[in-house]
Amino acid sequence: MTPEHAPPINPSPWYAFRYEAEGSAPVTVILRYLGGRHRYAPKYHDGSTWRDLPVEPGETDMAAKLHLPPGKALIAAQEIITPGDARADLQRWSGATGSPVFTLGHSHDGRAVEAIRLGRADAPRLVVLLGRQHPPEVTGAIAMQAFVDQLVAMIGGNAKETGDLQFLIVPMLNPDGAARGHWRANRGAVDINRDWGPFTQPETRSVKTWLDALPQGVRPVLMVDFHSTRSNLFYVQGDEASPQQRRFRAAWLDGRETAFASYPFTIEPRNANPGSGTAKNWFHATYAIPAYTYEVADDADRDGARSAAMALASALPAALAAMER
Repeated sequence: MTPEHAPPINPSPWYAFRYEAEGSAPVTVILRYLGGRHRYAPKYHDGSTWRDLPVEPGETDMAAKLHLPPGKALIAAQEIITPGDARADLQRWSGATGSPVFTLGHSHDGRAVEAIRLGRADAPRLVVLLGRQHPPEVTGAIAMQAFVDQLVAMIGGNAKETGDLQFLIVPMLNPDGAARGHWRANRGAVDINRDWGPFTQPETRSVKTWLDALPQGVRPVLMVDFHSTRSNLFYVQGDEASPQQRRFRAAWLDGRETAFASYPFTIEPRNANPGSGTAKNWFHATYAIPAYTYEVADDADRDGARSAAMALASALPAALAAMER
């Protein structure tokens, strides 16, 4: 297996396949990677649930050996969450709040980049929530789903009742990459979390176009970008954080690193490095706001990740208010 473009940045060796084997003997499958090391513990889906599958190390760290039970099943690097699943979440949030789902733009393959806005269009403070820039990073998508579920529960049946806050929620920013099983990139062979600033790709460009059309008096106050990596952590602003931004971090994250059962996390301040093309860096440089990367471990406890995300969503309005003091 090889990535869709080279050299990969932080390669995420995605795989998924179905198998069917007659007889009672187990099946052995060897995965060999070009340009990446084995990263994701395999998941086994028998038609009803996902469960972890043991893996035997290969002859090098660029290989792995899977021993599959007889019969038939789906094997994947992580649970599969498709663009259709993200669309179903959007429709569910729309049904609960009355906010319509809308299309920001279209991918290279013509798939819609869909979003929902919670709150009034003229509410002056905008929170931007982004997800699934990198196709295999499914645990981040699981956390984002729970995070928005909690926001929707807090808002209730009238999404316009959010005071001076509004939310732009984009759960599937790279639908082509997710549909095609890419390791890192979109259909244009670009890591779109390196395209904020150049905006060469339709997915990132669609978000910027929407932001550029905001009414006068409306501007972002926070951006959170959901991803996955090897541990639970938040990448936040470093030395460049303003006192206002530090107040927000103190109110939202500081001191909570071990507060959630089954979901400890770390906070990693990193300077913005203008020009690197990440959403975190571009939003901070453009709007002078807290812009965080919410990273969920590949092997995070799924229930723990959901519970922590819901608690953090609940705490968000008060933390935003603290930033304004």
